[in-house]
Amino acid sequence: MPIELVIPLGALLAAFVVAAAGFGDALVLGAIWFQVIDPVDAVPLIVACGFSMHVLPLIRLRRELDYGQLPVFAVMGVLGVPLGAWLLVHIQPGPFRLAIGWFLILYIGFVFVMPRGLKVSAGGKAADGLVGLAGGVLGGFAGLSGIAPTLWAGLRDWPKAGQRGVYQPFCLIMHAVTFAWLSWQGLVDIQTFERLLWALPAIAVGTWLGLMLYKKLDDRLFRQMILGLILVSGVALIV
Repeated sequence: MPIELVIPLGALLAAFVVAAAGFGDALVLGAIWFQVIDPVDAVPLIVACGFSMHVLPLIRLRRELDYGQLPVFAVMGVLGVPLGAWLLVHIQPGPFRLAIGWFLILYIGFVFVMPRGLKVSAGGKAADGLVGLAGGVLGGFAGLSGIAPTLWAGLRDWPKAGQRGVYQPFCLIMHAVTFAWLSWQGLVDIQTFERLLWALPAIAVGTWLGLMLYKKLDDRLFRQMILGLILVSGVALIV
């Protein structure tokens, strides 16, 4: 399939997932785009598209989400982005993606065997900050900033509005910081913006469809959808 079709197709699917679940842009885009675009070229485009995908849902849902837990995640995440961007240039992404993929699959297995209602309450703001730092590193390395806070918010057992009020604006902030850092490193060029223009119409359509689905989800269905997306993402990263 020509790259002119692969880019809008990936953008449509990723925007739908982001609008419905609040994260997953880099996981979906990476699974599709890494097949035809070199990671060093794909990651700046993933970050730019990811930023666009998070803006529209956050504007639409701005009064429905709970942002009370966000600040500590965001501050620590910003500190992690430079390290992730450095890793992007200096290490091979293949083994890293495999490790993340297997971790996600094992996590889902753990969720299904752990006692019902188990949640993590220890660690407080310090633990939240470490998770935010990990999210920033993953964001700078591969645009995967949403994985760590999404898993952690689920373990904290916050309600749907509280979970999404952490990891979706966190992804938006990390994408903005990561894109600025990659630009400073010279990894963003005119081709990045040209390909972004190819993707924008598909992002708009996918976002509209995803928000329609989100409105129909209660907390239980939302959690099931997130777990299913995490499992599919892990498999996609391995395959």
